[in-house]
Amino acid sequence: MPLPVAPLAAAFLFMANAQTKPLYNSKRWYRLRHHQLREHPLCALCAKLAQVTAATVVDHVVPHRGDVDLFFDPDNLQSLCKRCHDGAKQQLEKSGTLRGCGVDGVPLDANHHWNRASS
Repeated sequence: MPLPVAPLAAAFLFMANAQTKPLYNSKRWYRLRHHQLREHPLCALCAKLAQVTAATVVDHVVPHRGDVDLFFDPDNLQSLCKRCHDGAKQQLEKSGTLRGCGVDGVPLDANHHWNRASS
């Protein structure tokens, strides 16, 4: 049974899908996605954990929010596995932090105070 969605949130999701669906269904996106996965076939987040996982999702590093230029910017793309995209990446976008650390013990979140250059 699906969880209930607040009416305002449902309206926003519908509007976002209506605006971005043509972008995701475009030939330009399919080509860009194919190129990204061909050039970067492994999950970027799993690689930080020294895991080798095939990427199946092309993710926008900075959410495009319907911005066409940002949507098609190849420098704004990363390859992820579905698990990382639906888990860690969604958590990062909602909370602003990325939990966990790499095999070296350094936090994965680039904004963590351990990862900031000392002044």
